[in-house]
Amino acid sequence: MERNKAYFTSDAHLGLDVHEEPLVVERRLVRWLDSIKEDAAYLFLLGDMFDYWFEYRHVVPKGFTRFIGKLGELSDLGVQIYLFAGNHDIWMFDYFPKEIGAKVIDGTFEMDLYGKHFFMAHGDGLGDPSRSFRFIRAFFRNKLCQRLYKGIHPWFTVPLGFAWSRHSRKSKIGDPSESFLGRDREYMVLFSEEHAKKQNNVDFYVYGHRHIMLDLEIQEGKRVIILGDWITHFSYACFDGEKFELRCFEEPRNDR
Repeated sequence: MERNKAYFTSDAHLGLDVHEEPLVVERRLVRWLDSIKEDAAYLFLLGDMFDYWFEYRHVVPKGFTRFIGKLGELSDLGVQIYLFAGNHDIWMFDYFPKEIGAKVIDGTFEMDLYGKHFFMAHGDGLGDPSRSFRFIRAFFRNKLCQRLYKGIHPWFTVPLGFAWSRHSRKSKIGDPSESFLGRDREYMVLFSEEHAKKQNNVDFYVYGHRHIMLDLEIQEGKRVIILGDWITHFSYACFDGEKFELRCFEEPRNDR
C-alpha cells in the first residue's frame, strides 16, 4: 500500500487517571496507530500526548512503553513523525529524536504537504486571554527554571509533576470552556484570522489544546482544525492530498 496520507492527533494525556484504567487509552491509541501504519507518510502529534513529561539527562518518566514502542515501529517503517511540545509535556528535549527519530517541535511550525500549506501548533500561547495561564507558561518555559528543576532529584519532581498535571487537567473536565465558545470568542480562531490577513498562503491551521473538535472555514479555502482529544473524543484528522477530515477512532470496546 502506498504511503500517501498525513495523520494528525493531540491531547492523549497519557498517564491521566480520569478513566477507570488509564492503560485503556494507551492501548486504544496504539490500535489506532496500528490502523494507519500501512498508508501513513506523516504523523503529527500536536502536543499533550503525555499528561506530564520531563527529561533529565539520563532519566525519563517510566511507562508509556506501548505508545513509544509503536512510534518507534512507525518510524522504522519510514513514517515521518513530528512531536509537538504541549503545555503538559513541554520538557521534551533529545530523547525522542535519538530513540525514535521524531522531530520535536516547540512552538509553531509550517510545512507544505501535497500542495497545501499547513500552519500547526499545540495552540497554547496563541492569543489565550488568561493572564495566569500566560504567566505559568512563561515560567515553565524559562531555561533557568528548567535547569533549577533538573537539579532536584526525580524522586520528588516526577510525583510532583504528575500531581500538578493531573489536578490541572481534571479541573477542566466538565468546564463549559471545554466546548466551542463561538467564532468571536475562540482565541485560536481569532489568532488564525489575524494571521491569515498577514500571511495569505496558509490553507489549514491545525491545533490541539482546546479538547474540542472543530472544522471551521475562516476564509474561502482556509480552515481552522482543532483536533479534539483522546479523553472523550478519541479523535484524529487525515489528509490525503484532496480531503482533510476530522474523524473519531471507533472499534468494538474490548479493551481488557
